[in-house]
Amino acid sequence: MAILADLVPSLLGVAVLAAVATAVLAVFRVPHRWAPAAAIARGAVQLAVISVILTGIIGSPVLIAAALLVMFTVASAVATARVGWSGRHVAAMSTSIAAGVLVAAVTVFASGALALTSRYALAIGAIIIGNAMSIATLTGRNLTTSVHDHWDHVEGWLALGAPPRRSTLDLARRAVRDALVPSVDQTKTTGLVVLPGAFVGAIFGGISPLEAGRFQIVVLASILAAGSVTAVMVALWFGAVTTKPGPPS
Repeated sequence: MAILADLVPSLLGVAVLAAVATAVLAVFRVPHRWAPAAAIARGAVQLAVISVILTGIIGSPVLIAAALLVMFTVASAVATARVGWSGRHVAAMSTSIAAGVLVAAVTVFASGALALTSRYALAIGAIIIGNAMSIATLTGRNLTTSVHDHWDHVEGWLALGAPPRRSTLDLARRAVRDALVPSVDQTKTTGLVVLPGAFVGAIFGGISPLEAGRFQIVVLASILAAGSVTAVMVALWFGAVTTKPGPPS
């Protein structure tokens, strides 16, 4: 009963926030104005399900690995959907996200920054995968849009005999930089403007602020390392163009 008593106000607050987001977008006549509300509803259902599942698997390394594999698969699919489905795009997003996640995870656990336990593997793995997905999506969409909008520039390089990747290199570098801006800004302002969820959650879980801070800076560094690798790989995949791409939907 106590859980239900806490749940009702939370659901009410979330519903009001979703309604506010929808109303503001509707007033401004933004396309897909229901997207935030739909995302909140979907996220709530998914969190409820994953909370039940994690309760049963948190102590099993094999099941944790399976859960991370599912997260990676979904992240790759979501990133691919944002840039358009094709075999090449599936390969680009999945390999780029995988490379970023593996580099960051291996560094964290091999260096001893975090102990290789099921809980840490799940926590940092899920965070890195989610952020790598967002960075991959931003890089792919930004680069595709830039190449489309600056096709005369790209075509000029190609006409001079430049390799496809060289013809889009400047645009690719800009796309990588822009995709990393949110993560860089979050890291720069942590403790001054932003208190990340992992930090706050760790404190609420009873961990000392010093230990929570140690965990959080490892997480933030992992996000930037994984994001940098992922963004550059996506740029390499998407930069090799010889025909004008359509703008991402």
